[in-house]
Amino acid sequence: MLTTDSVPEQQKVTYWNEVVSRTLVPMAVSPRGTGPFDGRITTRRLGYLQVSTVEADAKSVSRTPALITPSCEALVAVAVQMSGTATFAQGGRTTEVGEGDLVVYETGRPYSIDYPRRFTTHVFQLPRHTLPVSDSDLRRIAGDAIRTSGGVGGMLCLFLSALASLSGARPPVIAHRLAGDFVDLLSTLIAERTRPDGARPDTASGALLLRVREHIDRNLGDPDLSPESIARAHGMSVRYLHKLFEGEGTTVCRLVQRRRLEECSRELAHRGRATASVSAVAHRWGFSSPAHFSRIFRAAYGVPPREWRALHTARDPLSPVPAGPSTTASTTTADGLRDVSRTEGRRAGVRGR
Repeated sequence: MLTTDSVPEQQKVTYWNEVVSRTLVPMAVSPRGTGPFDGRITTRRLGYLQVSTVEADAKSVSRTPALITPSCEALVAVAVQMSGTATFAQGGRTTEVGEGDLVVYETGRPYSIDYPRRFTTHVFQLPRHTLPVSDSDLRRIAGDAIRTSGGVGGMLCLFLSALASLSGARPPVIAHRLAGDFVDLLSTLIAERTRPDGARPDTASGALLLRVREHIDRNLGDPDLSPESIARAHGMSVRYLHKLFEGEGTTVCRLVQRRRLEECSRELAHRGRATASVSAVAHRWGFSSPAHFSRIFRAAYGVPPREWRALHTARDPLSPVPAGPSTTASTTTADGLRDVSRTEGRRAGVRGR
């Protein structure tokens, strides 16, 4: 626990800025009012999930573009307001967060939070790559105050409160499994809010994009999945397919690669599937070359596939899983899907052998 209790009054604000920026992400903190400032923050790690509890006097915090550098790891955060209120703003959306509400946000985009009086909040941070949802679905709920009186939101809130109250260290294997449970619940909440029963996309292009994504998910195991085959299946040109993804923050090829890697990483980490070989898992999800799969898996997750499996399934305590995939675009993506410039008119989707 880090606290301002023993810090000289004139240094408290500077100290708190440094503590918050070091523990969570770099941000600017401005206390409200001119009186004495008090704050404390406790933090622990559960595998790749960081759990922090912040209790402080009224203040405003902002994460400006200048504080978001290319070296910053892309994180997703969930804040649960335990006491007090907050006004949260990100991506042009502003929402009032009441006691018991939770809010999901991305640390890779600017945001601000205003706490008008003393408050307590739990903050959960995890690498973006560990959350298997699309960028568009994530941004659809980012910044919304989610009520937790029932449904999946209520289940997630109860689970997060339990995680925040855990005392003592947990063996890494248990910690990673708890982090995985958090990811599953958060993914379910996002799916519930972005794909409710009977809901339809607002536009024709939105409906088409949804069908394309569902087609990709259904055919990840097909090594011939390519921009050409996807466009052909939907009666469109490859150029129009790329245009469809311009507002999604990714390309078709990168989406296929990311979804394949997500499914492989999940299967390799599943303790009930320890008998399937790494090559078999790679082949099942569309990778025809084990060597190529191992290379891009390591580039994404920081460890080879076999070590990833050992870190998640071994019975003995192990080191935490390294924070994962690089967001740097590569020329060759999912098992030979070539991510080419849409303006160059070159042929995409040639598989490497």
